[in-house]
Amino acid sequence: MRKPVRIVVVDDSLTIRAMIETLLERDCRFEVVGIARNGEEAIDLICSAKPDVVTLDVAMPGKDGMTILDEIMALEPCPVIMLSSLMREGAPIMADALDRGAAACFNKAMIARDAARFISLVKEVARSAAPAVRLAAAA
Repeated sequence: MRKPVRIVVVDDSLTIRAMIETLLERDCRFEVVGIARNGEEAIDLICSAKPDVVTLDVAMPGKDGMTILDEIMALEPCPVIMLSSLMREGAPIMADALDRGAAACFNKAMIARDAARFISLVKEVARSAAPAVRLAAAA
């Protein structure tokens, strides 16, 4: 049996963190190895846990997701899925996240409505060898 994909979830919303953790933990191929509420917690956790994939909210108080993404790519590069309700094909924020090294982007509002697509994206990102694989965002 393969080792589960180790994931760190970063979001300031308790509801979103819990929802993502629940969705991922339902699948035995995933293991949530840490949850961070803000950028400071995220960097420390990612550097210590060395996850296979990170889900990262764009809009957070203090350090925003884009700043955290830059730090991850500089300190502990790994595949990152950026989450925001602003993520749509052609959106400048999506292009910016991909340019900064995000592996993929997903519309945060669609996670609950299209959980299967979100899980599929996490699987695809986990299979990718390089942090900067370009994958389409969920509309």
